[in-house]
Amino acid sequence: MSEEDLEQAERADKARWIFRSGLKGLCPQCGKASMFRKWLKLRDTCPSCGLDYAFAAPDDGPAFFSLCIVAFPLTFIAVWVQAAFEPPFWVHLVTSLPLLVIGCIWPLQYIKGWLVASQYVNKAQEAGTESLWAELNDREAQMRKNDRN
Repeated sequence: MSEEDLEQAERADKARWIFRSGLKGLCPQCGKASMFRKWLKLRDTCPSCGLDYAFAAPDDGPAFFSLCIVAFPLTFIAVWVQAAFEPPFWVHLVTSLPLLVIGCIWPLQYIKGWLVASQYVNKAQEAGTESLWAELNDREAQMRKNDRN
């Protein structure tokens, strides 16, 4: 196998691992325990391998992807239905609104898991902030340690 083939295989393995652990909500390091303690709340550490989730910063990413993937297409469909058939307003309250709400909220945990797993596997962080992140994580670890004592 050439070096290029090995790199492609490694990228494919990474992608499979990200999707498997992320979409199932499993720890991106060990793949055994759930990374969530509540529906969208990450654990502080993995109960199986001890991975500290302080690196995870998906922020508004899950909501953004949910809106782009679900809300925009469903909104266009609702507008098309209104323009093509001119149904009464209650039809949108019964069909479009529930589809939009459920369609945007349901995938949030899967998307957040995928983003956290992607951050871990790809060691993602803002460029030039390595020392700042190390300092902040050390401070946070000290505060946690002091809180436990």
